[in-house]
Amino acid sequence: MNLKTVLAKETINLHLRGTSKEEIINELLDVLVAANKIPDRNVAYEAIMERERKMSTGMKHGIAIPHGKSPSITDLVACIGISENPVDFDSLDGEPCRIFILTLSPVEKTGPHLQFLAEISLLFKSAEKRTEILKAGSPEEILKILSE
Repeated sequence: MNLKTVLAKETINLHLRGTSKEEIINELLDVLVAANKIPDRNVAYEAIMERERKMSTGMKHGIAIPHGKSPSITDLVACIGISENPVDFDSLDGEPCRIFILTLSPVEKTGPHLQFLAEISLLFKSAEKRTEILKAGSPEEILKILSE
């Protein structure tokens, strides 16, 4: 899967302002709504929060990957947000997060969802990539870093 086919400059927000998990998720959903990527914000929110209730999507190294499956989605959609301030996301390592990748998939399509999560996880294992993402000054820069 090529991340550039899923992400676009209008699905990247370098200035998230939320201070809680719910605020960050709402800001990321706003990005997808503004980019006309999701038809029903409320259904999307419920899908993400249902997944969060099962287990936090806060990973390691300051990254969270809130995700879910929604009946209102026909193809995988995703967005990236960067917070200037660390946010507690109940991460596996107990550390707050600054890089957020939210993705929603159709309920009946498992392959692209798992492939996207695996690719994102691999990509962000690199401390160098994480640092580059946090220093990026534009959505275009983020897209360039992700495609390298």
